Amino acid sequence: MAAASACPSCGSNRLYKDGLRYLSDGSSIQRWLCRNCGYRFTEPNHKARTGWKNPPSGLNPPSGLFNSCQGNNDPNLRVPSATEAVQTLAEVREDEKSGQAGATKAYQADAKGKIFEYIWQLKKLGRSEGTIKGYRQKLMQMLNEGVNLLDPEAVKEYLTQKDWCEGSKFYASIVYDGFVRFLGLTWQKPNYKPLRKIPFIPTEQELDQLIACTGKNLSALLQLLKETALRVGEALSLKWTDIDLERNVIVLNHPEKGSEPRIFKVTAALITKLNQLTKTNEYVFKNRLQQSVGQNFRVQRKRIAQKLGNPRLNNITFHTFRHWKATIEYAKTRDILYVMQFLGHKNIKNTLLYTQLIKFEKEDDFYSATAKTSNEAKELIESGFEYVCTTPDNIMLFRKRK
Repeated sequence: MAAASACPSCGSNRLYKDGLRYLSDGSSIQRWLCRNCGYRFTEPNHKARTGWKNPPSGLNPPSGLFNSCQGNNDPNLRVPSATEAVQTLAEVREDEKSGQAGATKAYQADAKGKIFEYIWQLKKLGRSEGTIKGYRQKLMQMLNEGVNLLDPEAVKEYLTQKDWCEGSKFYASIVYDGFVRFLGLTWQKPNYKPLRKIPFIPTEQELDQLIACTGKNLSALLQLLKETALRVGEALSLKWTDIDLERNVIVLNHPEKGSEPRIFKVTAALITKLNQLTKTNEYVFKNRLQQSVGQNFRVQRKRIAQKLGNPRLNNITFHTFRHWKATIEYAKTRDILYVMQFLGHKNIKNTLLYTQLIKFEKEDDFYSATAKTSNEAKELIESGFEYVCTTPDNIMLFRKRK
């Protein structure tokens, strides 16, 4: 059987064999798929489906029918019967559907290859692993849902039909905008604007309940997030060499989202939790938690919320610890620049949110404690209490927000 020489649509000779098509007379025809344009076709120079020479026994047409209709004197050609015409039409439609399916597979394979090229370019440009992972997941999600990523208008229609919030559509349009520029295409990016909401701020007691009831590894991670307001990706990137276990100091040298590097003085309680972890590699948390940390946290959080009868715990995420710490620090200091530096923000607009979160905080919503000696005062400070004043009888007063 001779191979097809070129695609009848684009002329390319980059062809795949794509199975056989069986005709009503029992013969078969080779199908081909063009790797260049995705067009699906049968081998050239095959016998026409509408007639044949030397038809099989039992399929001879009425004498003179073909000649009288077409003016053709060849006795071996005939007009198909009505049944055969319906069958032929069904085969044509099947070919059309198969051709569309083949083209779909072709553009999906092409788009997938472009995605990997784009991800590699992001790596070469030094984009963070978290950003690269998010971009890849979003592009592959759209591709797997049948969107032609090589057609910007198809992506616009997809985003319009999706039942997503404005924030999700905004992120998807940002991701695809970078992909479009990589492909050298042009499009008008949809004007989605994410709605910024006031984040959920739990009480310190609720955070402590989660920390106390989770497993050893996760408990240490949550305590770290509570004291430092690190993003979870920043916490997972910490190495043992970044922690001074003697001076209770943690250094963040690999911040995310372009934030500034930071250094933290932490409590003895956190250092104790970290010392209980086995030092199996250079990272504190990455290899023991990274693959399943999110799912692990959600499972334990749901169990703890049911056990304690407090559904508010289900609203706590890793980033909630960052919001809580920023709010508390601003409530203590009323110094927005200090909070900006503590969080590593480069734009003060991102920090100003936390000035709104304390408007409804009660000024007397504190635990109070007293100390008579310096050792007692030291223990209170390490427990999170802050010094207020000293009474005339030399008793030191401390407080800690509930």
